[in-house]
Amino acid sequence: MITLHGYGTARALLSDPLTNKGTAFTQDERDHYGLHGLLPPHVGTLEAQIERRRRALDALPDDFHRYIFLRELQDSNEILFQALVQSDLPHMLPLVYTPTVGEGCRRFSEIWRKARGLFISWPNRDRIEHMLANPAFDRVKVIVVSDGERILGLGDQGAGGMGIPIGKLALYTACAGIHPGEVLPILLDAGTDNAALRDDPLYVGWRHARVRGEDYDGFVDQFVEVVAQRWPHVVLQWEDFAGANAWKLLDRYRTMLPSFNDDIQGTAATAVGTLMAAVRRVGSPLQDQRIVMFGFGAAGAGIADLLVRAMVEDGASEAQARAAIWPVDCMGLVMAGQDGLSPAQRRYARRAQDIASWGCASDAAPSLAQVVRHVGATVLVGTSGQPGAFSEEVIRAMASGTAQPIVFPLSNPISHCEAHPVDVQAWSEGRAIIGTGSPFAVEGITQVNNVYVFPGLGLGVLAARASQVTDEMFLAAARTIAGMNSNGPLLPPIERLRDVALEVACAVSQGAGGPDRAEIAAVMWQAQYQGGPIRL
Repeated sequence: MITLHGYGTARALLSDPLTNKGTAFTQDERDHYGLHGLLPPHVGTLEAQIERRRRALDALPDDFHRYIFLRELQDSNEILFQALVQSDLPHMLPLVYTPTVGEGCRRFSEIWRKARGLFISWPNRDRIEHMLANPAFDRVKVIVVSDGERILGLGDQGAGGMGIPIGKLALYTACAGIHPGEVLPILLDAGTDNAALRDDPLYVGWRHARVRGEDYDGFVDQFVEVVAQRWPHVVLQWEDFAGANAWKLLDRYRTMLPSFNDDIQGTAATAVGTLMAAVRRVGSPLQDQRIVMFGFGAAGAGIADLLVRAMVEDGASEAQARAAIWPVDCMGLVMAGQDGLSPAQRRYARRAQDIASWGCASDAAPSLAQVVRHVGATVLVGTSGQPGAFSEEVIRAMASGTAQPIVFPLSNPISHCEAHPVDVQAWSEGRAIIGTGSPFAVEGITQVNNVYVFPGLGLGVLAARASQVTDEMFLAAARTIAGMNSNGPLLPPIERLRDVALEVACAVSQGAGGPDRAEIAAVMWQAQYQGGPIRL
């Protein structure tokens, strides 16, 4: 048969992860595209390829090497990568994202191999429009962007923060069926204040202290303006920005295009949805809980805001809802009048009269243990990144005052978790209802992972062609996941994440006047090889 394409086209097909099928190219395709000789003669199936990659993955010595293996597979064959991930989500999710992605970000420069997404650096700020105009990005519907300043609990990772957008978008595809050609990870490289990175000869980012103030704001402004012009309906997800910038950027751009911050709003929806499921099990309403929140940065304040909205919707006054929440940071109870409080912290700061009866002996703010004991906490949520903060004293004090304490140490990665769930079980005499941010191989523990919310939320926003991502959408997502599992763990099993994404998308879409379940399900992409002409 005559070959219709030359050697260059054949190489291009094999080099592009969106068109490469590897050994699954058929004989006709090998004839048509001139692939004979560039592939071994065996014609395989996707299922056989999955098994081959699974054996190779399992033979690797640790999860970090498995992370590298999966990243390289994603860069060579997107369909096979997604098919492998979707074939065993409980096993693959911790390898593709948390907790392993933390090490992937920390060692990003060491393992970087192939271009994926866009690195938009401060020195190239005048080229943003040109970079985003690339025809390869014409299909983009979802962007995840980070500046790498606050990666998980690891702090400033500079350009290494690109591992987060890449990982999040892999889950948009795996869970919500967003086509891999319709997602774009972006790293806004404004420098890094991590001196060790700047001094590392392997570091791939811009070797400069972070740009701040008006220069930084103008840099982000320029980026968002070009994005909004290029893709007016794109879902723009902000990821792992430092607290002050996280709130500022969310407030500034949420009405300009469908935009949200997953650390603030996605974490809030997942935590609140899981908490709703927990209090349903306890048998008392959300507004009757006494909630102590340790670590009151962007994530903690976001959870508090959504909790208040949920309680008000359930019939409480806003004052009653706010009074149920006690914010604590590393210095103790957040008190009105303290220096450096953010607007979000000031909303929940306690007054001196709130603790007048506690009999505290010093002028220092009460500690976490004191707050838990005096408040009679029924719920304890940690977003602090402080390992071991939920000590035996804290958990025993909590368990002494409530029959089923609800304890959520949510910080990632595992090394920064406020408590190990086995310890919480022991100190509460097995009575605690526990949710963790990281996966632990402990029976009866629920992983409170944002993947339960953000993929479905993004899919629902796209389906409805919504102009904004609203707080009501996040509350709808929280209520959806809270109602999906009636027994066992608080949330549905990881195997059902595509079902979860569809249900969340339906709730979000229908609340915004968008299409129903059948229409949304019909457009969710499946990881399968397609026949016919290949788009080059």
